[in-house]
Amino acid sequence: MLKFYFNASPNPAKVALFLEESGLPYEVIPVDTRKGEQFSAEILALNPNAKVPIIVDGDVRVFDSTAILLYLSEKTGLFLPGHSGHARGELLSWLMFVASGIGPYSGQAVHFKHFAPTGQDYAFNRYQYEARRHYSILDAQLASRPFLLGEVYTIVDMAAWGWARAVPFILGDTAWSTMPHLRRWLDAISARPAAVRAEALKDRFTFKADMDEEARRMMFPHTVKT
Repeated sequence: MLKFYFNASPNPAKVALFLEESGLPYEVIPVDTRKGEQFSAEILALNPNAKVPIIVDGDVRVFDSTAILLYLSEKTGLFLPGHSGHARGELLSWLMFVASGIGPYSGQAVHFKHFAPTGQDYAFNRYQYEARRHYSILDAQLASRPFLLGEVYTIVDMAAWGWARAVPFILGDTAWSTMPHLRRWLDAISARPAAVRAEALKDRFTFKADMDEEARRMMFPHTVKT
């Protein structure tokens, strides 16, 4: 059975959604990053970057959420837009847009909005601007189609869904007022039974909630004085 190393953050959520949509049997192994469990010997042997998600499928190890989505979709033949060169180009382009733009800018926007020391106005403004710009591109893409690649629900939607659920936390409570197409798309995907199950996965485990000194040391090791 496939092993899925998981915590309640956006990138593992993408993989949880695929697993629930596909019906693949899997075992969940929780990793509490606020306790530093990502630095255990077991996790480092699977992902030297000390992050989740990770899957182990027999003798195959895959880390990084985008790599996992590609691996699982190609393994099962599910949630791909088609086999033409055009369809493949669109899939890879938008998938990497999420991986190289939506994810990194969202993560940095969250950090400087919620966790960084005060007085970081330049960094705060830059990442807020770039995160909003990237989500606005998704909103425009969805203005004339139900899913990001058109009529077909694909791993690109799963990849973007993982982060889009957190738009108010990233950009503020009024962000949805300027992105109605993205909000419509998010609500439609979140209503899918598989998405409901993926969202509920975190409730099966107790993850540390407090961002105390220990958690900050584990999550933001650059702040630790040596």
